[in-house]
Amino acid sequence: MAAQELLSENPHPDIGAIQEGMAGNLCRCGCYVQITDAILSVAEGEHR
Repeated sequence: MAAQELLSENPHPDIGAIQEGMAGNLCRCGCYVQITDAILSVAEGEHR
């Protein structure tokens, strides 16, 4: 939900904006890169 809100406010965020927008929602499970990559993919229209 946080990623959707981030993209609604900034449809083309850079990595820094994604990290800032998701800062309060990430766990320490080691998937930071995958979450950031997924949001970038959606922002770039690479999702299906």
